Order: sequence, then structure tokens, then C-alpha cells
Amino acid sequence: MELKSTSVGQHLAQHPYNKVKMLNAGVEISGSKHAYTIPFNQLLAIRCKRGLVWGELEFELPDQKVVRLHGTEWRETQHFYHHLNGVWQQWSDEMSLIAAEVLNQQSQRIAERLHQQRWLTHQDLDHIQVEVQSVFSSLPLPIGRLTEFTSCKALYESCQQWLESGTKLVSMANNAWVAAMLTKHRDFFERIESKPLNSAQCRAVITGEKNALVLAGAGSGKTSVIVARAGWLLHHDSVKPDEILLLAFGRKAADEMNQRIQQRLKQPDIQAKTFHALALQIIEQCSKNVPVISKLETETAQRRRFLIQQWQRLCSEQKSQASGWKSWLSQDLGWELDDDAFWKNDYLSERLAVRLDYWLGLIRTHGTSQADLIAMAPEELRSDFQKKIRLLSPLLKAWKSALKAEGAVDFSGLLHQAINFIHKGKFVSPWRHILIDEFQDLSPQRAALINALRDRHPETSLFAVGDDWQSIYRFSGSEQALTSDFSRIFGIGDRCSLDTTYRFSQEISDISSRYIQQNPAQLKRTMNSLFQGERNSITVLPDTQLEALFNKLSSYVKPDEKIMVLGRYHYSRPEILAKASTRWPKLHIEFMTIHASKGLQADYVVVVGLQSGRDGFPANQSSSVIERVLLPQSDDFPDAEERRLLYVALTRAKNQVWLMQNTASPSAFVKQLSDIGVAVKRKP
Repeated sequence: MELKSTSVGQHLAQHPYNKVKMLNAGVEISGSKHAYTIPFNQLLAIRCKRGLVWGELEFELPDQKVVRLHGTEWRETQHFYHHLNGVWQQWSDEMSLIAAEVLNQQSQRIAERLHQQRWLTHQDLDHIQVEVQSVFSSLPLPIGRLTEFTSCKALYESCQQWLESGTKLVSMANNAWVAAMLTKHRDFFERIESKPLNSAQCRAVITGEKNALVLAGAGSGKTSVIVARAGWLLHHDSVKPDEILLLAFGRKAADEMNQRIQQRLKQPDIQAKTFHALALQIIEQCSKNVPVISKLETETAQRRRFLIQQWQRLCSEQKSQASGWKSWLSQDLGWELDDDAFWKNDYLSERLAVRLDYWLGLIRTHGTSQADLIAMAPEELRSDFQKKIRLLSPLLKAWKSALKAEGAVDFSGLLHQAINFIHKGKFVSPWRHILIDEFQDLSPQRAALINALRDRHPETSLFAVGDDWQSIYRFSGSEQALTSDFSRIFGIGDRCSLDTTYRFSQEISDISSRYIQQNPAQLKRTMNSLFQGERNSITVLPDTQLEALFNKLSSYVKPDEKIMVLGRYHYSRPEILAKASTRWPKLHIEFMTIHASKGLQADYVVVVGLQSGRDGFPANQSSSVIERVLLPQSDDFPDAEERRLLYVALTRAKNQVWLMQNTASPSAFVKQLSDIGVAVKRKP
């Protein structure tokens, strides 16, 4: 059966198509130069329209495409349309039964996953979405028509939801599973630590994602979560103790974690390690020569003495070295030098030893050739960087010679060796679960070690606990992006927050959280406290009022309560503290740098040195070309890391914080804090 345009209609319409012919399961529209076949499985709608004289047929296809036939005799058009529509609808009804069966099978597969009583991962969602898309592409009906049929509508919409709102559906399913687990294993979560875990902590512990980032705000119980996570793997997932690797950044932190593990889990086979201890273990299993850590690496004074002696020797023996260093120190750093033999100046040598130690440490961390280091530098810094690297190169050579003579390695070399052994397949990792504390302090080199282990066993899970708000060690190589861009670097997974602090009041929490999140690069979240605290829990005072503040504190601070005085630098220690033991003998006052205070807490905190300019807080962002090239990129927000350092200081206190400002030259932080509601007073 076919329908043609009339000769007059064809002439007036000036359309490429003048005939439509029915096929077995479709139609063919053609003209003198063009032919277009439309199978029923691509047809969304057929419309019959009447113009002033002639009829018109309209065929709607996917992607908003429409094919039209004009200039047909109206009665013939109606007759053809009714016949074609009847055949098409009959075919559609038959196909809808097939489509419904296919969709029902897919819905059952999804339901089976949901009833497996386990955590649904991002990988599960990926599989479901791939299956749904595959099913949709195999249906005999166009997707756009499925809602027309009662047998298909609900099944199609249920499957389509997994494409449009899959993340939400997975979250709902996992929340229901978590609730069931909390009920079923209530005793575990109440007894695994000295206090029952809160809901956010439980949620973090239970996660079944291969990659999980737990954002643990100050005082939110991150160690409890790590211990409980290890316990959960043993208790629920039947993981063997020797399949769990716990990593900490310092020996003290690892020892404290081991103490908690043994106390709560009583599992001697689970041992927290530092990254260097892990590297040492890997090398010991792959090499007959057990590495020894150089005394130059472990003894700071000896290391700096060695470096300055080598520097003095180079300057005295090589005029080019002396000239280069004189230019670097006087012009770039602005140091005043003696005219002759400046390298013999003891004060200068002591001052430079710290810089040499730092710069060479950065170079050793990268572990690449001089040419590769220079290639890393941006074009605008490359020439200057190359000059500095060439001045430092003989010192690095002397360092390597000293290690060789000692038959020892340094920490950077330890990590590089371990990574190489893993890449070569010489080390077979027994660990299927890696748990890392203080993840925000991770450096690219340590990240490379973790990724090397996981590359050999891609199914190894990573449970990272940290706080990007407390990322304050960029100067030692830590890279905040490893936390803030976790999913891209380590793989898509779960991210959750420990939202309750057990350390400080709600007012301290509100102010510190609001302040740190002014930087859009910081991951957003809400922190709650168990108690409201006093009004004006954070107060700015003139630094001339420090003695008056201690006088006031002496009137009500209890003997067992601690006062922590924090400064940006070691030399920020107020002179008045020299007489504190006799002036206020009942007060427990301790001074330390803010960096050193991380992880600690006190009842009251006094932050000193809030001034601008040199030795101020925030510190001037002046750095050498060595640091600008070799350190990880910092975020663009003004004083980003210094703000995080202030956040650390604010969140050490349980009850109250006082910020002592230089009123003649106040820190930029004072106005920023005042703008968000911090009280600025003249007296305590």
C-alpha cells in the first residue's frame, strides 16, 4: 500500500518526498532523487494533518527529527494513515510485551543486588548503569515510546532512575544497609572504643568502598575510627590481621596507634608503621643487603655540620662557587657578607646550614637527575633555578659519597628503593586493606609508594583519614591536592565527614569553620560540638595585655587545667614566660609553635605574635626559587596555608582562645576574624 502526492500538490510543495510506501515493519518515503526508510523501531509518532487543500503525513523520529510528505489528496491521506497506524500499533503492542520482559529481567537483576545485604559501591553503580544502557539499546521499541505502554511504563521508569539518579539511589540503599548493620552489630560499635562511636564515625567505619576519604575535623575522634575500622574488617569482613596495613607519619604517632590497637583489638599481628619503616620492610624482603639509615639523616646537628663544612670547602677551593654563592646570598637573600672569605663567618654558616639542609632535602625527595629537576621549572624560573641547582649539585654529590662511605641510605633513598622493588615485581604485597592516619600530610613520594602497592593489587582498599583544614606541612613536601582531589588521584570512592568534635565548644567550632571555609579550595562540611561554651570563646586582645590576662586566668583556672601559649615561630615565646613559674605558680603554662601543637589540646589557648611584616603571622610568602619549583603547588587563596595554621591554633582549645595582637602593626587575621564576629577587646 502506498500514498502519492498529486502532481499539483507536488509542484506547489516543492518537497523532496512525493510518495510513501508501507513495508513489512516500516515505511519508505521517496522522491525523484531521495528515498528514506523508517523502520517501526525508530518511529515515535505518526500524525495526519489537513491543510487548506491537501493532506500531510508527519513521521517523528528520535533526536527531534521529523520527515514529512506534503500535497496528498486528503481522503487518500486519511485512509492510508488509519491503515498504517493500525498496523504500527499492532506491531507496537507485540513489541511492548517483549520489551516488558527484558525490562523486568533487568529490574530483577537490580533487585538481587539490593538484597545482597552489602554495601553498594561506585563500581556496582557503574555495572548497573552499563546494564541498563545495554538493555535499552536492545529493546525493539524506541526508548521515547516506552511510557505509552502499561506493561513497560513502571519498569522503564525504575530502570531510567538508575541512569538519572543512580548516586542518590545507591546512597539510600547504603544508608539502609548501615542502619541494619548498626542494629545487628550494636555491641561492636558500643564496645570497640572506650566510648560508643557516634553515627558519623560508624558510617565511616562501615563503608564498603574500595577508596574512602574520611574527613576528620579537629577533635572528632579520628584514631577511634581507624582502630574501629581495623576491628570491623576483622569482625565483619573476616579479614586476616596480616592483610591490614596501618600507616602513620611519625614514630610517636605509630606507637600511640599500636597501643590503642593492642588495647582495643588485642591483635599483635596488626602493627602501625611509619612510611620509612614500611619502605625498610619492603627492601629487607627484596635485598640481601639490609639498609642502614645514615647517621647524617638521623642526627640533625651532625647533618648540618657536614653540609656547611662541604660548603666552606667548595667556596675556599673554587672561585666560581664562592662567586655564585656570594651573589645568591647577598642579592637574592639580602644577607650582609664580609668582603673576603665570607664563608668563614660563623654566624653566616650557622644561618645557612638550616637553608642547605632544607634545600638539599627537597632535591633528595624528588630523587631525579639534575637535568630532570631543571626541566620541572617553569620557563620564567628555569634560568635562575638552573644556576642554583648547579651550586647545590656538588653538595649533593658530597652527600651521596658520604652515604656510600658509610654504607647507608637516607630516608628519601629508602622510599625510592622500595618503590623500585615494587615496580619490578620483586615485592609481593600481603596487604588488602591500607589505613592511613593524618592523610592531609601525605607527600607525592609517599603517595607514589601507596600507589605502587595498589598497582600490583588493584583490589587493595584505601581508607584515608585526614583533614584538609589542617594541612600545614607544605614546606616539608605535603600536598593538599592529594586530599582535596582524592577521587581523581586514588580512584572514585566514598567521602564522609566526622561531624562532631569532642574537644571544643560550638562557638569555637562555628567561628573556626566559617573562617577556614572562606577559602573555596577547602572541602566544605559542618562541625558540631557537644557543648555550646562561653560567649566570646575567641577574643582578640592587645599583646600588651598578656600579663593582665595571666593574672585573670590565675583567679579561676584549676590546677589540673592546661594553658597552651602558641607562636608562629620558636622565637615568638613571650619574655614574660621566663617568670611564669614564680609569678603564677599555680598555672600550668606551656609554650610551643603552632606546628608542634598539632594533635595536642589544652583547656585554654593563647596565640601570640599576631602582627604584620617580618616575623609576622601570617608569615611573608617569600621563598627561594628552589622552593618555588620543588614544593607542591599552593592554592591561590591569599595566605591559604597560614590560615590553616591559624585554624589549628584556634582548635587546640577546649574552653577559650585569646589572640594577642600588635595594635601598632596588627595582623591581617585580626580584621578577617572581626568581620565574622570575633570580639576585639582592649582588656581581658
